[in-house]
Amino acid sequence: MFLKYLARAIFVLAILGAIYLLVRTLRQYSFDEILTTLASIPVSHLAIGLGFAACSYFCLAVGDWLATRYAGKPLKFRQTALASFVSLSIGHNVGVAALSSGAVRYRFYSRWGLDGEAVAKIILFCGVTVALGLSTLGSIGMALRPEDAGDMMKLDTSTIRMLAAAFAVFPVVYLVLCAVLRKPLRIRSWSMKLPPMRLALAQVAVGTINFSFVSAALHQMLTAFAPASYLKVAAASITANIAAIISHVPGGLGVLEATIVHILPGASSIAAVIAFRVVYYFIPLAFGLALLAMSELLLKKKAAGYQPAAAE
Repeated sequence: MFLKYLARAIFVLAILGAIYLLVRTLRQYSFDEILTTLASIPVSHLAIGLGFAACSYFCLAVGDWLATRYAGKPLKFRQTALASFVSLSIGHNVGVAALSSGAVRYRFYSRWGLDGEAVAKIILFCGVTVALGLSTLGSIGMALRPEDAGDMMKLDTSTIRMLAAAFAVFPVVYLVLCAVLRKPLRIRSWSMKLPPMRLALAQVAVGTINFSFVSAALHQMLTAFAPASYLKVAAASITANIAAIISHVPGGLGVLEATIVHILPGASSIAAVIAFRVVYYFIPLAFGLALLAMSELLLKKKAAGYQPAAAE
């Protein structure tokens, strides 16, 4: 009962936090500034950027779909897509995504018969999928373009190559453990039942493709102002994402701007980041909040429809 009320409290705080942060973030840029920035970007870049953002959220929805199978509570894709999109469109903006998006996930999945343990497994599975994607794409980007990552991190090329190898270790070790370990993985008091190999491979693929699409959306915004290689943008995007996750900064505020300056110095970098935030954060958040409101209204109407008739 306590966990149920705690999840509801976090859910309410997450929604209020999302609205507050959206308003606060938009205040940093005037409405005219946002319109001018978007107007300066070719429609083709905006459309393709939105398409890549949609593909990223689709990958995240696939991650939730896989997670319900890992938890032993398979659901239809339309259900996991709704829960994933609403929770992550909010979680990406609020920060501390494990709590904020987790509370929204619990709100949806509990309606469909999943208990707290199953939802916790889904959140854990999705979190590991994100980590696998970051590690895999990060290792590829640093291995192929070590000079770009070295310039951003102020490290020499040999150190970057060592980091690339270290990043690659996580998905490799994870897959090996999933292939050979039959008992739950235990680290002190913490334990996790590893998924079967087919789910683990899907995790690596989905996580990596997701961040490839995130980087592609950012790349479209940057190349609207100046040429930039995709791998260089991917390296910057991965670096910013890791820093944002570690710091729990909502939407990576300030982190992404500082990273992108290495690719596109000057005011153009701010314009590109504004456009990327609109495409990947603000538009999904607006749709996510609208879908959440609609689902809550439908739930109330459905509950009202099942009220027992008054005794005559």
